[in-house]
Formats: sequence, structure tokens, C-alpha cells
Amino acid sequence: MEIKVLGTGCAKCKSLEKLTNEAITELGITATVEKVEDILKIMQFGVMSTPALVIDKKVMFSGRLPSAAELKEIILKNQ
Repeated sequence: MEIKVLGTGCAKCKSLEKLTNEAITELGITATVEKVEDILKIMQFGVMSTPALVIDKKVMFSGRLPSAAELKEIILKNQ
């Protein structure tokens, strides 16, 4: 599983990266998590509002910070 956290470095973007890493660890899922801060790369996903989460090249959400439970559910559904 390839997960990308899209965000330019704001507090919510950093929180999403931390929550994502914690969720993967707690769920015992093998995945690579990459933080993408380059605005041009972020725009290639069609994302105009950060933070955003991409799993296996598919945008799961953007412009908000989900709860830990919601994030785990999204990861589990897309593994």
C-alpha cells in the first residue's frame, strides 16, 4: 500500500502525517507513507485544498483532518 499525505507543511498537514503513521502501526498494515509538500505535485492529484490523503494514487479526501477512527476506517477499506 502506498500512502501520500499532501500538504505544504501547515499544522493540519503535519497532524495528518502523524495520525496516518500511528494508524498504520496500530492496524499492523504494511505501507509506505510519503509526505508531499511540492505544490505542483499536489496539484497533479487535482487537490486544491490541503491536507489530503492519497492511497494507491486515489484521493481519499482533501481539505480536512479526519478523526483517528475515520482515518483507520479509510485505510482498512482501501488496503
